[in-house]
Amino acid sequence: MASHLKNVSVPILLAVLLSGCAAQLAYRDGNDLIAKNQLEAGLSRYQEAVAADPGNAEYRAAYLRARDRATQRLLDTAERDQAEGRADQAEQGYRRALGLDPQNERARAGMRALERDERQTKLMAAAAQHLNKGEYELARQKLNAVLTETPANEKARAMLREAVEKAAPPAVESGLAKTYKQPISIEFRDAPLKQVFEVISRRSGLNFVFDKDVKTDQKTTVLLKNSTVESAIYFLLLTNQLEQQVMDANTILIYPNVAAKLKEYQEMTVKTFFLANAEAKLVANTLKTILKSRDVVVDEKLNLIIVRDSPEAIRLAERLINLQDAPEPEVMLEVEILEVKRSRLMDLGVVWPTTLGFSPLSTSGGTGITVRDLNNLNQRTIGVTGAQLSINANKNDADSNLLANPRIRVRNKEKAKIVIGDKLPVITSTVSSGVGGFASDSVTYVDVGLTLNAEPTIYLNNEVAIRMQLEVSNLVSTVTTKNGTTAYQLGTRQASTMLQLKDGENQVLAGLINNEERNSSNKIPGFSELPIISRLFGSQRDDNQKTEIVLSITPHLIRNVQRPEANVSEFSAGTEASFRRRPDFTPRATVALPPPPGALPASVSAPVSAPAPTAVPLAVPSPAATPSPVQATPLSETQPAPLPPTQGVTPQSVQPPVQDGPPPAQQ
Repeated sequence: MASHLKNVSVPILLAVLLSGCAAQLAYRDGNDLIAKNQLEAGLSRYQEAVAADPGNAEYRAAYLRARDRATQRLLDTAERDQAEGRADQAEQGYRRALGLDPQNERARAGMRALERDERQTKLMAAAAQHLNKGEYELARQKLNAVLTETPANEKARAMLREAVEKAAPPAVESGLAKTYKQPISIEFRDAPLKQVFEVISRRSGLNFVFDKDVKTDQKTTVLLKNSTVESAIYFLLLTNQLEQQVMDANTILIYPNVAAKLKEYQEMTVKTFFLANAEAKLVANTLKTILKSRDVVVDEKLNLIIVRDSPEAIRLAERLINLQDAPEPEVMLEVEILEVKRSRLMDLGVVWPTTLGFSPLSTSGGTGITVRDLNNLNQRTIGVTGAQLSINANKNDADSNLLANPRIRVRNKEKAKIVIGDKLPVITSTVSSGVGGFASDSVTYVDVGLTLNAEPTIYLNNEVAIRMQLEVSNLVSTVTTKNGTTAYQLGTRQASTMLQLKDGENQVLAGLINNEERNSSNKIPGFSELPIISRLFGSQRDDNQKTEIVLSITPHLIRNVQRPEANVSEFSAGTEASFRRRPDFTPRATVALPPPPGALPASVSAPVSAPAPTAVPLAVPSPAATPSPVQATPLSETQPAPLPPTQGVTPQSVQPPVQDGPPPAQQ
């Protein structure tokens, strides 16, 4: 049995020895490969060493350190390539980092950022094409999508600014922008509302659907020349207390502008705003105050706001948040503190005894003096005290300079504190009385040295107001109480001020000077007044100390508040009852969509062989109703399609308007 165990243990021992040698060899190879910057191969050899000897902490620690260093270096290079626009190199670096550490979240985020950049590049390319074609609204939509994901994209922000400057005020509904911009001139006096919408429908090709509570026979008056379809619809809705809801690209629902109908028909939009700088609470208060938004949710942990409101209110919220979510101003305070201390000490002379005492000594061997001892007084039984003589010859000169040059970056209206010195422990003892009393010590620390508090306020004119408080303290002496507690006597100098400096302007605060001169002497009366030899009968101590503190401070603005452009800080917000903006009243010369069959033809100028306009009969809701004089005047109308007359209705004339100046160019 013993021989059998011996035969089994020998192969196991050999295997253990071989595995240990293999692990050590792999570890050495890994060190060499890492030194040669062959990261993947070196880490692979480290893994082999760990697999061969799992219990070896040195191998595993070396592997983890090398993997972290290699991953960090690859990620830094990949992020630099990504920032400089080298997407292929960045992707390769991120993939190598994931190959070393598949669970690295930074590398995964880098890959997601590359995908986002690629998607945004396509959106910006499409936006540039729309800008070149004059399709500013489509360009704005794509650029807004880019800035929603990456608000710091300066190129997209510049393109959006260009699109806003070149574009006219947007239409109420972007899906109908082209139809809304068709030119039209109409004149209706006390005409039924439905009749006016019928003329606009034939002119533009739009379909109008009316709510059951809309009074279609309500009389209205509209006199518009050289206007647009959008303006006509806007004024009709505004003057008749109506609202609209776009159903599709060609149909509009008309309903009364009352609270019940608004809740029923008005569409709501939910949008989440991620804030980078502003506090979510403050922004939410702004939206509730200005937009009267009730459905506002604040997430303080993620610093985001969720708003549910009408599309017009959401667009206004975007503009308000862009104004308020601005980075905080920051300033770099460059401080130089110089403390110069000089001390001179001169202690010279002879210190004679000031008192001389005589006392009898006990001769009886007792602890006290008896009357018998007094009978034996002589030179041997009388003791002398105070007979001490010393000579002082001491001179000390000390010069010390303390120079501190801290640089601290501070946000606007935030406090900064600089402490240079030591912390002295102050021990407080507490003793409880009574049965089972106990004693306890509590330790607090006091700052001794230089303490500077600064609170900057940054103004828009690149000036910085700094509220400063400087305190310099030093240890004067140590005091020991009767209970054995140590207390400290501290000397302090303080200066508080409020100063306002320009960016880069230097200010020196000086004059904190402490000059102490202390003279003390110990002399024998009479003999110390003798000339020449007076020094032999007294001692003189001269102690001079001078301390001066100089503070120099220079603010350097890192970032200031940027004033927004005029079109960003001031914009139309509709009326008190509705955020719907007024349309652009300038008609467009280009009409992209041809009129549908049966509609009034688009405006043209200087028509070739154009016959005179003919009368167009217009239908009214009731044959019994007597229509009032109504004129429907399309812009430069030519060859209107005749409509069959309605029974009992007198045809009304449709005439071209009288134009001032030359006609517009033919499209």
